[in-house]
Amino acid sequence: MTSLYDVSEMLKQARGDAKLSQEALASRAGVSRTTVARMETLAKGDMSVSVLVRLLEAAGYDLKLVKAGHQRTVEDILDEQRSGSA
Repeated sequence: MTSLYDVSEMLKQARGDAKLSQEALASRAGVSRTTVARMETLAKGDMSVSVLVRLLEAAGYDLKLVKAGHQRTVEDILDEQRSGSA
């Protein structure tokens, strides 16, 4: 199971991969920079799913549920390459 800490790390990675500062990501998502910082550090020990989705979308990512144990398929890899997130 993925922990909130793992999710915050994934958010930081997505922002880094998109080459966005916290301020730039916040602006794109329509939230404050402090909200981004709070989500990335779990400052309140919690995170809003709706804000997480907005931040991921602003960085060029989708949030998907994947059944535990799922392995990426060739289609998954091709989709990533087509979208430029590989």
